[in-house]
Amino acid sequence: MPSGLRITHHLLWCDLLIYLSQGLVLGFSAAAQPGPLQAYLLSQTIRHGWQRTLSAAFAPLISDGPIVLLVLLVLTRTPDWFLNLMRLLGGLFLLYLAWGAYQAFAQAVEVTAVSDTAVTQQSIFKAALMNVLSPNPYIFWGTIGGPILISAWRESVSGAAAFLLGFYGTLIGGFMAFIALFAVAKSLDPRLSRVLSGVSALALALFGLYQLWFGLRGFWG
Repeated sequence: MPSGLRITHHLLWCDLLIYLSQGLVLGFSAAAQPGPLQAYLLSQTIRHGWQRTLSAAFAPLISDGPIVLLVLLVLTRTPDWFLNLMRLLGGLFLLYLAWGAYQAFAQAVEVTAVSDTAVTQQSIFKAALMNVLSPNPYIFWGTIGGPILISAWRESVSGAAAFLLGFYGTLIGGFMAFIALFAVAKSLDPRLSRVLSGVSALALALFGLYQLWFGLRGFWG
């Protein structure tokens, strides 16, 4: 192989590793940072078990596609009221989920009579809808992920693919690890299930109220 091609090949692999590592780091930080989706995964694991909740870890793959396109094509020119509206809608939806988690806490229900398929579909749908109604993905892709993805795409398609692979691989893997951790904690002491249900209900309610407060404050100036 000519020296020029070897250098180009070496630089290509370096770029791939750089974008892959950026995706891994950002995906890990997003999965490890406490948020509404983690609280929802906790409530679903306690109520329906880890097998029925595991699919919800893949929710970002459903919701983030339209979000990324919207951010890269439109959101940079979208007025501030749009994000404030998303915060209000997301806050109301989080309060709805918090009410469901509270009912599980009050009734000490661990497993419902709903079929496995129905629970699985509801879990991933609600998790994806939560992501769409949350301003966090829009902010992330508009300020951090989007610029990196555009830069990678301009250099090579493989660089963009490496970034997305690293980000979503770590993000989904982190969510699945959370679900497994919650399931293990639940099995250690049956009484812990009710405590965790209460924690998830409180966390979802707090996140919902925070989103509502932030959205209203944005409208009020």
